[in-house]
This record gives sequence, C-alpha cells and structure tokens, in this order.
Amino acid sequence: MIIVDILQKNATYICLLHKKKLMPSIDYHTVVETVVELFRKAVTEIGDDVILALRKAYENEDNELAKNNLKMILENIEVARKSKIPVCQDTGIPVVFVELGRELHLDFDLKAAIVEGVRKATEEVPLRPNVVHPITRENTMDNVGLHVPHLNVDITDGDTLKLTVLPKGAGSENVSALKMLPPTKPNKITRFVIETVKEAGGMPCPPTIVGVGIGSTFDGAAKLAKKALLRENILEMNEFELELLEKINSLGIGPMGLGGKTTSLAVLVEMGHCHLASLPVAVNIQCWAHRRASAVLR
Repeated sequence: MIIVDILQKNATYICLLHKKKLMPSIDYHTVVETVVELFRKAVTEIGDDVILALRKAYENEDNELAKNNLKMILENIEVARKSKIPVCQDTGIPVVFVELGRELHLDFDLKAAIVEGVRKATEEVPLRPNVVHPITRENTMDNVGLHVPHLNVDITDGDTLKLTVLPKGAGSENVSALKMLPPTKPNKITRFVIETVKEAGGMPCPPTIVGVGIGSTFDGAAKLAKKALLRENILEMNEFELELLEKINSLGIGPMGLGGKTTSLAVLVEMGHCHLASLPVAVNIQCWAHRRASAVLR
C-alpha cells in the first residue's frame, strides 16, 4: 500500500492508494491502516504552523534561558522528524475525531477498525502504552480500553470520511479545567481562562496552545475546548483570542515555566449555544508538542 500526501499544511491530509489506483470504496483495512499512519505522522512530526509559532517566539525572546529552551524544543522537533521517532516519550491517550458523511454507506464496524488501528499503531510506531484502568491502574498495554480510544463523531454533508487523531499527553490534560459560570457574568470567562493557565504554571510544558470551549453543556464545553485544538492554523486567531493570548503571555510563565515572553503560542475558542440558565466554560491546555493529523477518505 502506497501512502501519498495530497495536502500538507498543519494537520496532514493523506489519501490511500492501492497499486496506484484510487480504491473504489472505503473498507475495514483502509481505515485500520489510515489510523496507524495518522498516529505515526502525529507523534513524529509537528505541524508547520506550530513550528512557525515557536520560531517567532524564539526570535522575539530576549530572556536567555527562555531562548535556549525554545531552541532545544525546535531541535527536538527536527530530530524526531528526521529519525521518525516520537517527539515526546508521552505519546498521549488516543483521541479520534470522526466526520462521517451522511451519503457514505459503510458495511463494516467503523469503531472496531479505529480500535484495531490504535492497537496496531501502539505496536508498530511504537506508541507508549498509556491506558490504564482508573481504579486498579492495570495497564492494557495496547492503548485500548473502556471508552478508549476516545471517539468524537459528527455527521456531515457529503460522502467522505474524515479521521483526525489528537494524541493528548497527561501533563497538559491534567491542568485543564471546566467551570459552570453564572449566566449573567460572561465577563468572568476571561478571568477563568487566565487563572487556569496561571495555576498550571510550567506543568503542561509551555509554551502551550490553549483550547477554550464556551457554552453547550457540561460535557459539551469540554468537547468544544478539545475540538478547538484542531484548528488548521493556530496562528489564525480572532480579536477575542488575541486579547486572551496577550493577557496569558503577560503572566511571564514562559517556556517550560522558567520565565519569558511566551507562555502560550495560541488561544483557540469554540462556542456553542447553551441553556439560558447556564454558562459552561472549559479550558483544554495543550503542550508545545501539539500533535494532530487528519485524513479524508472517499
């Protein structure tokens, strides 16, 4: 099976070909192999947008320690890319976003194919086995378990299947937060986001990317915050996001929490309508190793 890049921007879109001919349909094996290759790509290659943001931070930094930290991060990314090895030893918990076209008809178990892909990726890439039972802490050794991989499914127009993987490390996930704010106090959103990043300090390996979910429901806000991290170009921020980013970077936490101008590279916000009596807000922090990759199958 030959794998050909058809679009290389930030997340990676790949098209699977077999014997140099487009496969006439999406089958179980195609999905399994796509998941494997997406995790391989995600954990070994950081997107161009993140690298550009890191380089800009390096050029803008006048704190010598912070500058050295950013230099080492950039060197680490390059070594991982050239050597085809994970950019971080924590290859994360497998999170997969699925966009399923309403006109697409699949005659196999899509979830089973994704699960098998995660198992195979764990062995072949390899990925560090991170998934354990929440109480006994017994490791499944294949990154598959109860409700893992974590799947997010959206029904979309068209006849395509889009798969996006977001391997999420524990260091950044552990300092993420969710709060049900008073519905009459939307001005508290900014304060909650800033306080969450401030309390996290150096634990999520800054400079971070901050995903924010505003609205929806208790669990919906958390999904929106994680989905915000999938933005194709993290450097494309609106006025509200840039305002949040400026306030976060004024905290002075800096790269790896040792001081400097850049605590976060981007703030990305997703919103959803909510109940008139509630205002859920979630902050999902991502470390500098912002790993994601996507594939569109037809």
